[in-house]
Amino acid sequence: MASGSTRTILIALGANVGIAVAKFVAAGITGSSAMLTEGVHSLVDSTNQVLLLYGRKRSRAPADAQHPFGYGRELYFWSFVVAILVFSLGAGVSVYEGIIHILEPEPASDPLVAFVVLAIAFMLEGWSVIAALKDFNAHRRGTILQEIRDTKDAPTLVILLENAGALVGLAVAAAGLALSLVTGNPFFDGFASVLIGLVLGILAIMLLYEAKSLLIGESADPELVDAIRTCAEAHKGIVSVREVLTLHAAPDMVTAIITADFDDAISAGEVERIVAAIERKVGAGFPIVARVYVRPQDASARIQAA
Repeated sequence: MASGSTRTILIALGANVGIAVAKFVAAGITGSSAMLTEGVHSLVDSTNQVLLLYGRKRSRAPADAQHPFGYGRELYFWSFVVAILVFSLGAGVSVYEGIIHILEPEPASDPLVAFVVLAIAFMLEGWSVIAALKDFNAHRRGTILQEIRDTKDAPTLVILLENAGALVGLAVAAAGLALSLVTGNPFFDGFASVLIGLVLGILAIMLLYEAKSLLIGESADPELVDAIRTCAEAHKGIVSVREVLTLHAAPDMVTAIITADFDDAISAGEVERIVAAIERKVGAGFPIVARVYVRPQDASARIQAA
């Protein structure tokens, strides 16, 4: 499973920078609270994409003495930071701005400018969502909700949920501005900002939960674990495979530890040959497995297990 492409992140970054500038200009012209909120949202998203790009670069750094298993988890760390930013800056500022404008309402001016900017932003965000959804669906086996829960590709999930939230936010901002114009009551514009903040808060909590789980350490997909087990059991001299422990260090980097019961009749040298053969075959058959270790189980362990 490859992590989200750099191209997808760059598409999202370019779209959000352009959208943020347009929204802030429109907010200054119209005085719209929801438009200002949307500008902050796009600015936060732009910062998030820069952090994801940095995380991708750092995760590819080679292993060293201090980090012998590499820097793959940096990608999950920066995804967690992005989720915190979405919650604190995106959702927090949106709710704050909305409440301020509900308590001190200001009628919007030049609504045509706001609607034009919203339409342009919706098209750009849609383009970014399509790119992220293409990456997301490339390895999806179940429903979208199942893949959100099971995916190990945090960057693509971040971009997809961020941009989906942006599309919802744009629709809410347009509805709030329209209601304010139709009713003459600026309350709806501020209320739209609060709703946008709540949407972002829900998405941020989802991202925090998934990023935390990946940062702690998640196992590989059950299909991969079963395939590794089958591969190891196929070697002559293996009585059984007791367990296969896996850990994702990055979306496309898995460490596997195999505990195997060897035939007691074979020599120590033959055990070493079989171990090397298993490690080579697993590494060649499953490129996502960056490291594989085979641990022979001794007789006393077999007796205790029985």
